Amino acid sequence: MNVEELLSKLVSFPVLGGESNLSILNWIKEYLESYNVQVNLVPNTEGNKASLHCRIGPEVDGGVILSGHMDVVPVEGQEWTTDPFVLTDKGDGKLYGRGSCDMKGFLACCLAALPEMVQADLKKPIYFAFSYDEEIGCLAAPELAEHINTFYKETPKYAIIGEPSLMQPTVGQKGIYIMETFVNGSAGHSSRIKQEVSAIHEAARLILWLEKKMDDLIAANRLDERFTPPHSSIHIGLVKGGIAPNVIADKAQFHWDLRTIPKDDLNGIVEEFMAYCRERESELRKTFPGFQIKNVEHHPPVPPLDTKADDDVVALVKRISANEELDAVSYAAEAGQFANEGFQSVICGPGSIAQAHRADEFIAKEQLAKGVLMLNRLINELTSEQFS
Repeated sequence: MNVEELLSKLVSFPVLGGESNLSILNWIKEYLESYNVQVNLVPNTEGNKASLHCRIGPEVDGGVILSGHMDVVPVEGQEWTTDPFVLTDKGDGKLYGRGSCDMKGFLACCLAALPEMVQADLKKPIYFAFSYDEEIGCLAAPELAEHINTFYKETPKYAIIGEPSLMQPTVGQKGIYIMETFVNGSAGHSSRIKQEVSAIHEAARLILWLEKKMDDLIAANRLDERFTPPHSSIHIGLVKGGIAPNVIADKAQFHWDLRTIPKDDLNGIVEEFMAYCRERESELRKTFPGFQIKNVEHHPPVPPLDTKADDDVVALVKRISANEELDAVSYAAEAGQFANEGFQSVICGPGSIAQAHRADEFIAKEQLAKGVLMLNRLINELTSEQFS
């Protein structure tokens, strides 16, 4: 099967983040096993999802991990002009379908290059590492990366995360943390606003604290010009509370996300916010003993990526992508998680992130071809006696 045929098959699996991925997982597993590649699974506790990893080549240190995720985002509410789960060629040099760009295009490139990989006289191994639930918080990658580190006798050195980057080596990625904050106040007549504790008023104070924290970081010159925006961002995306204009709200809640540049301490910012929440609880319980602020994380923090320009992996990815210019991105990805496990990591893959998560998502055929070419160059690198 060529890369477009493989992509068509992968797109046909409508596996959303959070759902069982066994359908696409088992198809990929069977494809790999048809080339006598041993596939290793990393299942979740319930057994309805799993990541996979495999090695092609010798059991020696210094190999390269090719990392991607199998899940996609929903299509509900989007105005597609094609069936999102049927790869469609409109004759305009683009292939349309959910996940075609993010990031089944890269998975298809990996699978298309597999026949050449297994036939090559590799001096260093290539690993596939395909995860689940990336789109709802990069949930599976930490366990997958750790499993790779402990499963094999040898130790891989590099990880290439194939998120759509237009084949540009990307060495920086912001971290992300998504929280929901619940405020429990006391209900009452609006005329008694000073005798009760309004959950909405207190939620507003917390929101303003978060905004001020972002502004304070900017004022303190906590900047990294590689990113857009060049600072850590704190955003409140959803607020709920109250039942009527003349009723003091006893319940309020809001969702917020924190995206940090590598130099900022994600956990430290969250701990500062928690401390402020405790201060407000101590103060407001003088008026209403039942006052409470509860913070619930939507997923564990995703660490940032900050690969140094002179790291060996950067030179490798520059060569095989034929692209010297480095980039940094503000979206979350699994690269920071692989880096935390000790693998020198770079994001580089076919397609543009501008096409991801939208109706009529597509990948340019030219980008697919460049993705396959990058992996062919990687094979050539790893068959060289000089590769290190």
